[in-house]
Formats: sequence, structure tokens, C-alpha cells
Amino acid sequence: MVSTHCTRDVVTGQRHEPLAEAAQRMRDRHVGDLVIVDNMDDRTPVGMLTDRDIVVGPVAQAAEHFNELTIGDVMSTPAITVRESDGLDSALSKMQSHGVRRVPVVDGTGSLCGLLAVDDVIRHVTAELGKLVTLQATGEEREFVRRP
Repeated sequence: MVSTHCTRDVVTGQRHEPLAEAAQRMRDRHVGDLVIVDNMDDRTPVGMLTDRDIVVGPVAQAAEHFNELTIGDVMSTPAITVRESDGLDSALSKMQSHGVRRVPVVDGTGSLCGLLAVDDVIRHVTAELGKLVTLQATGEEREFVRRP
């Protein structure tokens, strides 16, 4: 399930915030994205702001206006979300169909409760592959002990 693999400490922002402050928050918190919410109480995701949105958009196209922009001017909408009860396969399919590497995770009420990134899935798959390698090696060792 998505809830097992997502990051729970999600950095958020709001549309009205200056883009420069958002970029600084991303740097300070060592994240590549902010989940944008309109209301900090119910935390329903309305969009995403990624480091790529900033660099490919305003920095590359009109850097002289960067300090005039807000998150709402640059963020991607709508927020593509997955439910914490979704399976990883379903979440990956949704991410693939929308061409996104990160998705906000919402609870049953639609409130933000996590973030699932491709990196989270890669860590899971790598761990599972490690188990298979160990299983293979253990099987070979046991066979060698039983049948020298």
C-alpha cells in the first residue's frame, strides 16, 4: 500500500506566497517540491510546485521578474493525488499516465497525509530484489550442504 512507502513529512506552500520564499523553503528543507494547499487546516492539495517548474519556467524565461511571482503563477494544477489505501501498482500507473515523479497522498477525506515519489518506490523495489538475491544464495548454500 502507498501508506507504507510514502513520506509523511510533507513540505507545503500556498498560492499567494512569493516564489522566492518557496524556493528558499525548498532549499532549506532539502526537497524538490512543495504540495500546494489553499487551506492549512484541511490541507487539500490543489497543485504542486517543483524545482523544475521554477528553473524551466520563470528563471529560464524571465529571471528579471522572478521576485514578482507567486507560487500560484508557476505551480502545476490540478494536483494529481493518490489515496493512502491505494496499492503501489495503481499509484505507479497513475504517476506514469500523468507523467509525474511525485504525487501527494491523501486520506479518506482528501486531506494531505504524505507524498509518494519515484525514489520511494525504487527503495522498496531494491529491498525486494535484495530479498530475492538472498533467497537465491541461501537456497544454493543449503543445497550444497545437503548434497556435497
